[in-house]
Amino acid sequence: MMTIHPLSPEDAPAVAAMRQAASAHKGEKLGPEARPMFDAMFAATPAAADVQVEAATVGGIAGFWLRPVSARSGAHILYLHGGGYVLGSAEALTNFAGQIASRVGADTFVPDYRLAPEYPFPAAIDDAVAVYRGLVADGAERIVVVGDSAGGGLTLSLLSVLAADKTNGTVQPVGAAVMSPWTDLALTGDSLETRAEADPIFTGGVLQGFADMYLQGQDAKNPKASPLYARLNGLPPIRIDVGDDELLLADSVRYADRARAAGVEVTLSVWQGMPHVFQSSLGHFLAAERSVDAIVDFLRQRLVDTSPSNSTASGA
Repeated sequence: MMTIHPLSPEDAPAVAAMRQAASAHKGEKLGPEARPMFDAMFAATPAAADVQVEAATVGGIAGFWLRPVSARSGAHILYLHGGGYVLGSAEALTNFAGQIASRVGADTFVPDYRLAPEYPFPAAIDDAVAVYRGLVADGAERIVVVGDSAGGGLTLSLLSVLAADKTNGTVQPVGAAVMSPWTDLALTGDSLETRAEADPIFTGGVLQGFADMYLQGQDAKNPKASPLYARLNGLPPIRIDVGDDELLLADSVRYADRARAAGVEVTLSVWQGMPHVFQSSLGHFLAAERSVDAIVDFLRQRLVDTSPSNSTASGA
């Protein structure tokens, strides 16, 4: 199921201002030197008042627990941050991930998975698997995985890795929600051309730079790097939210099509006029609030009732 959300009149002025501000920097290639800037951008998301932040290690990977006062017993979120596998940190995402944790009412772990170019593929997916297995080893029974951008791609790769191990009794996630996921590091989607002007942030060259730093000569179509090419049978329900103006729009659309063809329950929401991972702009875009609310509803549904009768993804 795909839902297209029109750009609201309330958001139009804010979108125009964002585009003007971003235009001076569009196409700038970003390497490790951009990490402080990237972290500051995400740290600007308002913090949730009722979330306690605790430094911790899960599965041998350092990160932060975000613990809402109203957390449901046994409900856990694993949040994988974005940043092209080169940028981003668990600490910078505590505010945004904390908003989701608070609204869902679930303890949330955000790991500092290893970044490229210092640690190329498959370091990130290896760390994601280690953290997930660590959560299970620590007694977590109901886990949803959430990710944005590269973290969204990492989330979807993790689902396929875990599904392949299902016969060995591996506890499976009960659902996943991804925002603007990067599913194809080979960069073959048609939106790289059709949204080249519309995307206010990225160019194909920027994405290629991230892919090169992460892959360092390895196959861009390796399913652990690009979940678009993975086996998708047996995955839990998935919600995908993406902006209609993104270079990576086709990464979401094609993944959703392939997952549905494999029998996976998928909800795809496309938000007109919205940029990459617009959800982090809570307080600036009405669409961000609406998208996060729909994501939260989906996650609550998966965590509270995982019976077969409640296996349909949210259609919002």
